[in-house]
Order: sequence, then structure tokens, then C-alpha cells
Amino acid sequence: MKSSTAHTAATGRQRWLNRTVIGIGLASLFSDWSHEIATTVLPTFLATMGVAAAWLGVIEGVSDGLSSFAKLGSGYYTDKLQRRKPIAVIGYLVTALGTASFGLASTAWHVLIARACAWLGRGVRTPVRKALLASAVTPETYGRAFGFERMMDTLGAIVGPATAFLLLHAFGNQFSRLFAFTLIPGLTAAALIAFVVKEKERRPVAHISFGKRLGLLPAAYRKLLVGVGLFGLGAFAHTLLIMLAAQKLAPTLGAAKAASAAAALYVLHNVFYASFAFIGGWLGDRFPKNWLLALGYLMSACMSLCIIFLPANLGTLALIFILGGTNVALEETLEDSLCAELVSKEHHGVAFGAMATVNGIGDFVSSIMVGVLWTGFGTGIAFGYSVALSLAGALLVFRLRPAKPVK
Repeated sequence: MKSSTAHTAATGRQRWLNRTVIGIGLASLFSDWSHEIATTVLPTFLATMGVAAAWLGVIEGVSDGLSSFAKLGSGYYTDKLQRRKPIAVIGYLVTALGTASFGLASTAWHVLIARACAWLGRGVRTPVRKALLASAVTPETYGRAFGFERMMDTLGAIVGPATAFLLLHAFGNQFSRLFAFTLIPGLTAAALIAFVVKEKERRPVAHISFGKRLGLLPAAYRKLLVGVGLFGLGAFAHTLLIMLAAQKLAPTLGAAKAASAAAALYVLHNVFYASFAFIGGWLGDRFPKNWLLALGYLMSACMSLCIIFLPANLGTLALIFILGGTNVALEETLEDSLCAELVSKEHHGVAFGAMATVNGIGDFVSSIMVGVLWTGFGTGIAFGYSVALSLAGALLVFRLRPAKPVK
């Protein structure tokens, strides 16, 4: 009996940690390595142009907004295709080229255009990647599969800032050379999707209108979208935390050391992101995913409360970055795995696309709102706005009553 149980457990491990899951995980690692190099130095790069926090919020918000609509269109369109993988490969290529083109920018407008192009490619590939991942595993292991992908993605986000820190010194603060380097991991990610990931045969869904497709999705999924959207309206891009740390530490450390400390804190953020992505997925396969997701939203509220009420020293900022990394890990892993659980596989593309669009619209509004409120009224008002919406989203998601997992 014990031997049979052990065999079943081993089979379960093989079922979820397969070639496609590993390939997608590695692609996420290399792609995130690429654009996190650019993201880490972006606030400093903009500062050399004399750009304020509001501009960073606009760049992040517009890029995320454009990406969100690309995700919606890609998810809806690719459900009707027999093969989704070529769309993912194109998306990874566009992201790599768009990120490298930061090196050609001389004004904030140029950065906005380059970032928007990179995030357009990211938007196209995202629902396809998630659908490929969900099709490669069973519903009972969605949490672990999505947690593994998020963990690998975030390992890239740890390597990225560290690489940025080392290369910025090695290249003598020449940003153009640093951005050109991002092509190496970015193109490697596209190659992994093309040559390692194996797409299963699938039957395309019949052509019906977008509205009817959404109407076929379960009521519990639509309720989830409301909670995710409400939280997203206050969930600002965490690149703003880098700017916050650089500003708060500059009076005591000086501008150069403060920028280095901010980059180190972002690495700490991503260490906790990577650590808790898989832990969150593992827990999600054993406990109600909506409860764990609500906990992640509550951590976001705690992070903003720390920004408002605690003194801005290195120890406090470390706590803020730790809460931020843990919050994002739980949020992204559990949103994806709960979405996959609630919706049947043939409709995963449009379901992931719609959720990504709701998140993207939230990112667009929140990044701009927090940046503008911060510039105009200070951190108390800006992050108080985030607290209120994080708490509201947590309450709605916690009260969700998911049906049994959809096969």
C-alpha cells in the first residue's frame, strides 16, 4: 500500500513538473532578467533627464494599460487557434526588442514609447503563456505549476537588479550599453518558448462574439474579476518603491549611495517574491485560494500603512520592500491559479486575458494616481488611497464562494 502511495506521489510530481512547465519557467526567468535590468535603472535614467515621480507613474501606467488590452485581445483570439505557441514567441521577441530600445531614448517621451512597445509584446504573450501552462498540468496541481512559474520569473527579477548594479559600474554609467545587454536574456527567453515548450493538441473554440464568450464564464469567475479590479485600482507599480527609497535615503546617504541602497532593497523585494510565489501556490493546492489571495491583498495594505506611519530609515524601508515582495507573490500566483480553477481549459485564453486586462486597467489608474497624488499632496494621501482599495478588494475576494474546480 505504501509503495502504491509513493508511486502515485511520484507520478503527481512528474505530471506537474514536466518539460513544458520547466521551459515556461526558464523563459520567464530570462525574460524577467532582461526587463528587470531596465526597470531597476529606469528611475535613475529618468532622473538624468530631470523627470519627476509623476512621469514615472505615467510611463508605468500607460504601458500597463496598453499591455492590458493586448492581453484581452490575445486571450480571446488565441482560444480560436489550434496552436497558440507562435503568438507567445512573437510576444517575447517584441518585449526583448522594446526593452533594448530604451538605450535610444533621450527624452521621457522616448522612454514612454519604448516601454509601451515592450509591454505590448508582454501583453500579447501573457494569456498564451498561462494557457499553455494550465494545459500542461492537472487542476489539482495548478497552484504548484503557477507558483513555480512565478518563482522562476522572480529569480530573474533578482538576477536582473544585481546585473544592473554590476554592469552600470562596469560600463561606466553608460545606460545605452546596459540596455543593449538586455537583448541576450530577452532573446534566450523567446528561444526557450520556441524550442523547449511542447504544446498539446487542442480543439479551438467556435467563433462567437466576445460578449457571449464572457457570458459563458462562471459567475464565481466574474465576481473574482470585481475583487481583483477593485484591489488593482490601488495596487501601484513597485518601481515607485525604488524612487521612494532613493528619495528618503538621499539626505543621510547621499544621492549615489541612496540609489545603490534602493537597488539592493529591490533585490530584497524580489527574493521574498520568489520565495513566496511557490509557497503560495503550494498552499493554494491545499487551502482555499481566495482566502490566501485576500491575505496577499491585506499585506499590500500593511505595506502602504508602513510607508505612511513609520519613519523612513533603512530598516523600515526593508520591511516595506519585504511586504511588497510577499504581497505580489501571493497576489499573482493565486489570481492565476484561482482563475484556472474556476474556468474550463478551452476558455482559459479569454479568462486569463480578461483578468489581465482588469489588472492592467487597475495598474494604469493606480500608478498614475499614486504618482500624481504623491507629487501633489505627499505620501500620506497617495498611499492612503492604496490602503483603502486594498482593504476593499481583500474583503470581496475573501467573501467569494468558489464552486468545485473545473476540469
